[in-house]
Amino acid sequence: MRLAKFKAGDHVNGSFGVQAYALSDGKDLHKIDPKLAPLPKYLNVLGMPGMTAYFGLLEVGQPKAGETVVVSAATGAVGQVVGQIAKIKCCRVVGIAGGPKKCAYAVDELGYDACIDYKAGPIYPALVEHCPKGVNIYFDNVGGDILDAVLARLALHARVVICGAISQYNNTGDVQGPKNYLSLLVNRARMQGIIVFDWADRYGEGVRDLAQWMQQGKLKSREDVVKGLKTFPDTLLKLFSGENFGKLAIEVDH
Repeated sequence: MRLAKFKAGDHVNGSFGVQAYALSDGKDLHKIDPKLAPLPKYLNVLGMPGMTAYFGLLEVGQPKAGETVVVSAATGAVGQVVGQIAKIKCCRVVGIAGGPKKCAYAVDELGYDACIDYKAGPIYPALVEHCPKGVNIYFDNVGGDILDAVLARLALHARVVICGAISQYNNTGDVQGPKNYLSLLVNRARMQGIIVFDWADRYGEGVRDLAQWMQQGKLKSREDVVKGLKTFPDTLLKLFSGENFGKLAIEVDH
């Protein structure tokens, strides 16, 4: 079957399996232009991670200038965009990441006000230091102990955006839920989960704003590209060890 809206050589973005070739009826495929941005950007800041960050923070988190925003997995695909959008909206941004290299990148390259290395020890003392007035918005990508620590530092009327829980995905037992959930009651806070597809009809708006911020030099993105489909099992595991640095992607063999 040939589709009138596509021609040979076009680049498209869509949901496919981990495979070199795919058949499609064209539904939910979007043509992309490699002249406007490198192809990996369409899997990152101009793709689903960017849309997740954009709508999750702006629609659910509802940041206001001067508020303190904390982001876990701060240099990951979603987190790196969340933190930068929060800075664009004139917020104080504190990241949480694994290792001094990622923390330095968050501050020096992405513009975070501070970044906490969760591998260096308990993070609550650092939250007290860097969030003296509490946390107004927490964008959570990891769950577990880090979620609990931030819940203990919420400000009045805080918003907690639940985007992911990478620390819990490989549990062989029960998923660890938040122990400090009563902080939501005491602080009259709100916790809400997000699924990016709920805003699918507004992706054009997100791409427009994100692309404009990139052109203005206000938004950067980093991709961790591994070559070859055969690497997929080992590459996937990098997500769970925190080994990847930026959006993790595989370049298909030509």
